[in-house]
Amino acid sequence: MIADSFGRVHDYLRISLTDNCNFRCFYCMPEENYDFTPASRLMKPAEVLALAELFVAQGVKKIRLTGGEPLVRKDAAEIIKGLGKLPVELVMTTNGTRIAEMLPVLIEAGIKTINISLDTLQPEKFFMITRRDVFHQVRSNIELLLQHKIAVKINMVVMKGLNDGEINDFIKWTKHNPIQIRFIEFMPFSGNKWTSNKMFSLQEILHVVEEDFTVLPVESAPHDTAKHFMIPGHEGSFAIISTMTAPFCSTCNRMRLTADGKLKNCLFSDGETDLLTSLRNNEDVLPLIFASIWSKKKELGGQLITHFENLDADAIKNRSMITIGG
Repeated sequence: MIADSFGRVHDYLRISLTDNCNFRCFYCMPEENYDFTPASRLMKPAEVLALAELFVAQGVKKIRLTGGEPLVRKDAAEIIKGLGKLPVELVMTTNGTRIAEMLPVLIEAGIKTINISLDTLQPEKFFMITRRDVFHQVRSNIELLLQHKIAVKINMVVMKGLNDGEINDFIKWTKHNPIQIRFIEFMPFSGNKWTSNKMFSLQEILHVVEEDFTVLPVESAPHDTAKHFMIPGHEGSFAIISTMTAPFCSTCNRMRLTADGKLKNCLFSDGETDLLTSLRNNEDVLPLIFASIWSKKKELGGQLITHFENLDADAIKNRSMITIGG
């Protein structure tokens, strides 16, 4: 069992496969000419599996694959198949571009839920955000997942003045589709030019939805990061991840393993623990894991402890979102 000093048991591991991505979303990886981590510094497939097995032996029940874009990694299929043999719930977050070609692998690995990052339903705005003209490809791949009975959650980062006017368009999508829309408050990371006036809060999102729909709260599952809601008559549902205005740290059970083998005990932690070097040196990695999680701060990495309107994003010590893995 992996626990911190506040008694929180950690049984959910997020593994980033790469910091590479075929999108260039400004709030995640703003630079077009980004220097990706050299392959020699990334975890190899056998190393990913070895570390995953260590975590599973200590009680991890769920593993999420992230990136960058996890499916752009050339050996992603090998890693996914290997992890699919472990006794865990295996899920993934992806931008959806490579779903069609990877679908047989995803099915073989037993992946039953996939989160798709999609911040707009407008093709022109999609191109502006991602700098890639593949909106219809992503939409087609979402339909493909639904046809194969794979549950789809849509991650939509809400940014004031950019896509907050589309909130109810996403809600309308749930009318006849069994998808969950996850509205995410815009969070500060290195290089993403976060400012408080771009942040659209939980209460603002709910106010917009309630203008057009009847909203009913749904009880959240233990350790859930999102606050869940339903609309009568809709096949799908929606949720709000309110990291900035109503964080969920008291029940956190998450650990993050970066693509270069560093363990982060919180998305906003200012430090990390190098597991990969110790693994390659045939050293015992477990004490490092236990020490890292035990040292976890009570909330938000100890950094976002002021009201978001007073937050100085430049003072936060962290990686960029793409190098953390979400």
